[in-house]
Formats: sequence, structure tokens, C-alpha cells
Amino acid sequence: MTITRRALALGGTSLAAGAAFSTHLATPALAQNEPIRIGWLAALTGPSSAPGIGFNRGVLFAAEAINAAGGVKGRRVEIITRDTQGDPTKAVNATQEMISQLRVHAIWGPTNSGESLAVTAIMARAKMPNIHPCVVDTLIDERRYPNAFRLTPSNTQWDDAVRSYCLTRVNAKKVAVIGDTTGYGVSAVNASVAAFQRDKAEVVYKANIDATQPDMTPDMLRARNAGAEAIVFWSVSTGLIARLLNTRANMNWDVPFVGHPAMSSGEVGSLVERPANWEKVYAIGYKSCSYDASGNLPPRTAELVRRLAGKVNLQDSLLWWVSSAIDAVELIAKAVEASNSTAKEAIIEHWNGLKAYPGYYGTYTYSPTQHNGYPTEEVVMSAANSAKNGAFALAPGY
Repeated sequence: MTITRRALALGGTSLAAGAAFSTHLATPALAQNEPIRIGWLAALTGPSSAPGIGFNRGVLFAAEAINAAGGVKGRRVEIITRDTQGDPTKAVNATQEMISQLRVHAIWGPTNSGESLAVTAIMARAKMPNIHPCVVDTLIDERRYPNAFRLTPSNTQWDDAVRSYCLTRVNAKKVAVIGDTTGYGVSAVNASVAAFQRDKAEVVYKANIDATQPDMTPDMLRARNAGAEAIVFWSVSTGLIARLLNTRANMNWDVPFVGHPAMSSGEVGSLVERPANWEKVYAIGYKSCSYDASGNLPPRTAELVRRLAGKVNLQDSLLWWVSSAIDAVELIAKAVEASNSTAKEAIIEHWNGLKAYPGYYGTYTYSPTQHNGYPTEEVVMSAANSAKNGAFALAPGY
């Protein structure tokens, strides 16, 4: 059956994942009863689990919707989930299992760049079609990793949006740049510092903080004493974010926070000591998931939110996590449908020919020499505490 937007309206969230599957080698064309096996590397527990949980809701919704509508030409989508807990070693083990034992046809994930840095070369050697939401720039290299495709903006695209907002809207010329100690946090902080310095801004404080560190006071005092006019933040850890925001409030310091999308997670709202602690926080967002001045979402997004109602909880998550995961499952299923094959080469070839593919989260374009598919013009900044159904109002200044 052809996969349509209407088919996704039938989706739910009860699809079982992670069961054992046959380990026979798939033939290039679809076997009569062979499921389409999608490996899903998800950080569902641990300090960086908030995005993984949101992505997972979209994965289950999309897969069940496709199956409820008859599957892909009659073949069911099987989601094989492994919880990596945000641990690169666990991600490596799960990737090797999916390739050598479970014989998946494509892999979605991992959900953070530290893990992806550990598994990208492994997938490349296996020529495994891989689509992921990780932003570190080096994860996409069409010559070294011709199998890997990015669904989200790169960290450079994120960093450009954050830096521009700090310099032109917040008018901060002195910034503190803070991240966690993961591979992603370290690389993102270093890249952000270098870009601010290229633009002649002064980075007065730089830090990578363990996501489990309980006391944020020493770091925040150093940033304030150094004269920071904005805190630029790079981490998916909602606990770390909330502790920093609570510390800011306890210091009676109204410095704005600008940075990672996780700062707008509903989980942050549940962890801050007072709602006021979440003020003046501006997180990366997307046009597809932003309300206009009249409080309306883009029509396609509004339609998706209606379909998700009663099936997927958006109160403690981000709509872009859910919608991008729906897009990922659809992109894999559509590649199989178009080529009538689960062969790795066929899936990759299909993705390489996508032009302005209309996803819910973004409009994707790929080619053999460009695997960064998300358009820069769709990246915006959001008021982090303005969430409604996982979407946000644009930050002041737009």
C-alpha cells in the first residue's frame, strides 16, 4: 500500500519493539512475508533520555500507522529498539547486533552525537543505510560515510542561529559558553567558542559540566564575575539545564540563556523550582513547529497535531522530536516502497534522489554529494517556556 499522510492518521503508540527476529539474510527484493526491519538506537533512559523518549513516540506512531494502513505493499514495518542509555559503548554493541544478528534493513539513530561518533564508521563499513538526528558536523561526510544521512540541521546551522540571535537580538558581546562533558557537549562548545571569536565577540567563560553535577553555583558565579551578558548552552540534559536555571534565579541574575532545543523541553518546566526561572530562555526551534503572531501552526503541522491528539503525549516533549521521528520511519518505508527492495543500495539510492521531500518536521533534499538535508532557513529561535502541544512561540525580535 502506498504510504500517505492519511495513513498516518490511523497511528497509535502501542507497537511492541525490541523482540527477537529471524537472522536469515534478506534478499534484495521484498520477500513474500518479510517485514521491513528498522533498527532504532534510542537513549530511552539515562541523563540524555528526554529527546529519545520524544523520538520514540514518533517512531511508534508512524510504524503503527503504516501497518494499520496495510504496511508497505503488504509488508509490515518492524521496529527493533535498543536502549543505549546515552552510552557510546552500548550504542556500539547494539549497532553490531543489529548488523550481524538482527539483519535490519536500515537504522534510525542514535539520538545524540556522542553515540553517533562511535557507530558511524561501523555502519559505513557495513554499508548500512543510516538516518539520524545528530548535529555534529563531522558525522556527515559523503565520501567516508556514503550511507549516512542527517535529518536535522548540523551543529553549524544551529550555532549560526544561536550566535546571530545573541549578537543581533540580545545584543550580547560577552558570552559564557557551557555544555556537558559528552562528546557532543565538548565538540559543540569548542565550535561555538571559535565561531563567536571569529565574529569578534568575547567569550568570557567556557565550561563543560558533568550532567550529574549537583551544584551549579561555582560555574555560574565564574560566568557572572567574568561579565557574561548571555549564557550559550549546549546539552540535551534537562536536569543540568534546570539546575543552571534555578541557580541563576537564586543568584538574582537575569542573564538570558540561548542555545540547545532541550532547554524548551517540558521536562525542564517540571524541574525548575518556579515558573519564573524559565523566563529569558531562548532555544533553537523550527518554522514547522512555531506559532505565528496569530497563534497558528503551519497547516501541515496543525494537521499532524490533530492526528496525534489522544495518541501521543506532547505535554512533556517537543513536537519536532515526534515529527522528525515520524519523518525518519516514513523515509525508510518510502525508500522500500519506491524501489520494491530492502537492499541497502536501493534505500541509499532513493534517498540520494530526494528533492524538497515534504516531511512534517522539515523539507528534505539529498544528493550523492550532500547528505545534510535540512534547510537552514527553517531554523529559528523559540521562547523556551511558551510550549503548547510541543510547539513554541518565536523568540522576541522575529
